[in-house]
Parts: sequence; C-alpha cells; structure tokens
Amino acid sequence: MKTSLSPIIAGTMNWGVWDKNLSTSEMAHLINICIENKITTFDHADIYGGYTTESQFGKAFGESKIARNRLQLISKCGIQMTNGRPNRVKHYDYSKDYIIWSVENSLKNLQTDYLDVLLLHRPSPLMVADEIAEAVEKLKTEGKIIDFGLSNFTSSQTELILQKTEISYNQIQFSATHHQAMLDGSLDYMKIHDIIPMSWNPLGTVFREDIDQTRRLKKLLVQLVEKYEVGSDTILLAWILKHPSRILPVAGTVNIARIQQLMKAVELDLDQLDWFAIWSESIGNEVP
Repeated sequence: MKTSLSPIIAGTMNWGVWDKNLSTSEMAHLINICIENKITTFDHADIYGGYTTESQFGKAFGESKIARNRLQLISKCGIQMTNGRPNRVKHYDYSKDYIIWSVENSLKNLQTDYLDVLLLHRPSPLMVADEIAEAVEKLKTEGKIIDFGLSNFTSSQTELILQKTEISYNQIQFSATHHQAMLDGSLDYMKIHDIIPMSWNPLGTVFREDIDQTRRLKKLLVQLVEKYEVGSDTILLAWILKHPSRILPVAGTVNIARIQQLMKAVELDLDQLDWFAIWSESIGNEVP
C-alpha cells in the first residue's frame, strides 16, 4: 500500500536561495499554511538551492514543532552538480553507496528519520537496475524510506527499474501546455503498473510565455473563470486532476493567498467539454 500523499503537493524548489530566499520563520509559517490548507506533502530534491534548501527547510520544520506524522516528505537524489559540490562535471550517480549516502544526508538536513518517498531525479545512461534495487531495499528495510519512485523517466527506463524493485511514483512534466505524456503512452504505462504520476510545473507556460498557444488558452480561461468562479490556476490544476491516472500536481507557489485556493481544484469537477476545449486551444486545432 502506497504512502498517502495530499492530492496537491507543495514544491519547495523556489523556497530557498534559488528564488524566494525565505527566512527560517517564513518557511515555518509557510509549512503551517500549507498544512492548514490540507497540502501536507512537501517535494524536495537534494540539489535545490545548490544543496542548501533541504537544510533550511529542516531547520524551519524543527522550529515549527509540527508533528512528523502530520506531513509527508519527498526528496530526490542522483544529480551531481558542479556548484555546491566538488564535481569536475555535472553528472548522475546511482551507485548503491551514493543513493544510501544521499538519503542519509537528506534525512539529516530535513531533520527527520525517514522519507515518505525517495525519487531518482533524472535517468542516467549508466544506471544499473540491480544496484539501485539493492539500495532501495536496504533503505526500506532500515525504515529510512517508505516508498520509492522515479522522476522524468520514460516508460522503457521505468520498466528497466521495475524489473528489479517496486516503483510507486514517477514525477514528470505535465500540464495543459506540456501534455505529451498522455499521448506517448507514458500515463497509460503508469496506470497499467499502478504507478502514480506527479506533475512538476503543472501550470506549464500559460503565465510565463506570450505565444499563440498561451494567448489562446488565456482567452478561454477568461470564460472558464467566469463560469466556475475560481482562478485560472485552479482551472489548470483541475484539468490535470481530471485525468484518470490520478496525477498529483506539484505546486511551487509561495503566495499564501494562492496556497489557500489550491485545494479548490480538487473539488472542481471540470466539465468534460471544457476539458477538451482546453486541450483544443493548447494544440490550436480540434483534438485528433
């Protein structure tokens, strides 16, 4: 049985020095705001903030006095960057020893005894499934991780690892502007194998780029905002949540007002025709 995660996950990539540079007290407050709004799962990676955000979050979590069983922690490992560590070249490391060391380091930084979910951050051409499985089984046996998954893995790369150990999650890019996963068989594969997808950057480029695609979507969203009486971001999240593969969006906002609105997407049952209208405007044509 998989760990129970919140239907929308709080992404922490922007909490530290990579973007918002929140103080310890600000992070602690934000953790509390998320939990109060039923967003109890927090998505990390060791590399965030150049290997600094996990420890900043851990300090805030420690000072918040929130009970560990009130939240779930996800982290990722495998990317070896040149900033923050003495690496000559950016690379991936999925050796047994490194995976175990990385998890133990994340636990220390996050001030916790276990991760609810460990994800391998990006696939490596040199990864050896047997070695990964050995690390995962050891970490599970020792209670240092509860569930295991992947991030940005294709179906064939997932199959390679699945032959050796159980996979519960795969975090992929998926949104109204980046929906290839529902066309190339990725989401079908995950559904068949009971792998739950997580979606990073769930709002896509709708509010980041001014191109024909995003202009079409924003024009439609004006109508849908009026119809459903919720914000554009809520509608875009509801579009993801309507997919039958049970996708969990990872929302990276630190805006408290927006956090307080996120769970409305879970309650919003987007009309099927509106769902297809969003897809149609994204591709610029009627659906195939």
